[in-house]
Amino acid sequence: MTITEHTQLVRRLADDFTALQEAALAHMNGICPPETAAALEHPSLAGPVTIALAHADVLARGAVRCAELSVQPPERLRRLRAHARRVRRARSQAEARYKEQRARRLTGRSRPVDTLELRVARRAFPAAFAEALRRELRDRGLPDGTPQAPESDLARWAWDRRTAGDEPPAPVRALRDCDDDAFVQALLRDAREEENPHLPHDAVAERWSHHARTALAWGRYAIGRAERDALACSPSARHARLDALDDAYQDTAVLAARSREAQLRATDLHDRMRACVTTGPVAELVAQCRAAALARFADAEPESWHGVRELTAEHRAHCPEQADGCPRCHRALAALLADTGGEGDDEHPTATAPADEDRYAVLADLPETAVVAVADAAVGDGSALCGYGWAAEDGTTGHGDSLASGSGEAEVIGVCAAALSLLQQHEEAPVVLLCDSTEAVDAVDAALHSADPAAAHRTLLFPEGRQLMDRLLHHRHRHRVQVRWLKGHIGHDLNETADAFARLALRRATGRIPPSAARKEEARILRSLGAGGDPLPAAA
Repeated sequence: MTITEHTQLVRRLADDFTALQEAALAHMNGICPPETAAALEHPSLAGPVTIALAHADVLARGAVRCAELSVQPPERLRRLRAHARRVRRARSQAEARYKEQRARRLTGRSRPVDTLELRVARRAFPAAFAEALRRELRDRGLPDGTPQAPESDLARWAWDRRTAGDEPPAPVRALRDCDDDAFVQALLRDAREEENPHLPHDAVAERWSHHARTALAWGRYAIGRAERDALACSPSARHARLDALDDAYQDTAVLAARSREAQLRATDLHDRMRACVTTGPVAELVAQCRAAALARFADAEPESWHGVRELTAEHRAHCPEQADGCPRCHRALAALLADTGGEGDDEHPTATAPADEDRYAVLADLPETAVVAVADAAVGDGSALCGYGWAAEDGTTGHGDSLASGSGEAEVIGVCAAALSLLQQHEEAPVVLLCDSTEAVDAVDAALHSADPAAAHRTLLFPEGRQLMDRLLHHRHRHRVQVRWLKGHIGHDLNETADAFARLALRRATGRIPPSAARKEEARILRSLGAGGDPLPAAA
C-alpha cells in the first residue's frame, strides 16, 4: 500500500464511525486485513477507536442481557458472553494505547516554573496572594481567576480572544449559558434524536465532558426500568419488553460513545491550552500577572514577605535542585511557614482519615437506648438497578432494590430506607445509622441538618432516591436520626450482614437468583447473624 492510499484509509476510518468500529472489532477477532490493521495504528485514530469500542462494549453487554432474559440456547449465550469479554478487553487495551500516545505527545511540553518565592508565598499565604492577584487582574481589565492553565479564567480569556473571536455562535452560547438540567437534556437529545454539532466547540467542551456522565447515568436508568418491566412477566411473554430493553441499550451505547468523545475533546482542549501557556503571549501575560501580584503581596504583607525571602534564600544555599529552580521544594517550605503563623494551604486542603478510635468506637458517646443499625448497598454494571440492605443490633433487618446513578446514591437509599423502618418500629429511641460510604454519610447528614432535600441532590440524581429522602425529611421524628461513618469490611457483623443482604437484593432484582434460592439465601444470612424470625420489610 502506498503512503497516499494509507493516508486515505486513515481519513476514511476517521470520518466513518461504522467503518471504524467494524475495523476495530475485526482487528479484535484477528480477521482484519493488514492494510486496515496498519491504519488503525495511526496516532490520529487512537482516540476515535476508544469511542467506537465504548459504543460496542455497551451493545455487547446489552446483547448478553437480552439473551439472558429470553429463551436462548446455552451455546448462543456462551458466544455472546465471550464476545462481550473480548470487546471489554479490546476497549481496555485501546484506552491504554491512547494514554501512551498522549503521554508521548506531551513529552517535553512542560510549563515554565515560577520563581520559588512566588510558589512559596502563593501556597503559604493563599488568601493574601489571591487578593493581590485579584487587584492586579482588575487593574489590567482582566477577569478574576488564578492564571493557571488549563482551568484558569485568565488563560481561557486569552485563549478565546486568540482563537475564537469575540463571541461563539448563538447555539454555542445557548449551551454555555443554560442551566445544568437543560444542558443534560440537550445531551440526551443529542444521543437519542439528532447529533448536536455545537457540543465540540471549545466554549462548551469542558461542560460537555463534565455532564456527559450524568447523561450516561440516565441511559442506565432507562435500562434499569426496562429490565424491571421485562422481569415482571414470564420469559414467553417478554418479546415486546425485550425490544424496549434493546432500545435502551442502543441509546446508552450512543451516550457512552458521546461521553468518551466529550472526554477526548476536553482533554484536547486542555492540552492545547497547556501548550499555549508554555510559550508565546499567553505565557508572557501569565508571568507578568503573577510577578506583579507578588510585588503587591510584598507591599501589603511585608513581614510575611520577609519570612518568605529568608526561608527561600537559606533553602537555596544547600538544595541540590537549585539549578532547576527547586521545582518541588515549595510545598515543604510553605508548610514550615504555615507552622510558624502562615495561613496554611486553603486551596489544597488535606483530607485526614478518621483515627482508629473513630473507626471502631464510633458509638461510645451514644445513650444506651439508641437503636444502632448498619446500611449497605450494591450496584450493577450496565444498569441503574441497585440493591440495599440493613441490619440492626436488635436483630431486625431489611433489604430491597431501587434505581441509583452510582454507589453513593445507592448507599443513601439504603440509609433512608433503614431509618424510615426503624423510626416506625421505635417510638422514642435515637436511631443511629452507620454506613461505609463517606459520600452517603455527608449527603444524608447535610440534608438532615438543613431539613432541605436539595442538600443531597448532588448525590441523588434519580426520582426514587429523592422521593425517599423527602419522606425521611418530612417524618415528624427525623430529629432522632443520626448518620455516622463506619470503616467497611473490617469484620463488623452488622456491616457484613447488610452487605450480604444488599448483594442478595441486587441478584433478586436482576433475576439472577430464583425466588426459592433467594429465600434460602436470606435464611442463611439471618442464621449467620444469629437473628431469629423473619426479616422485617424495608421501606421501598
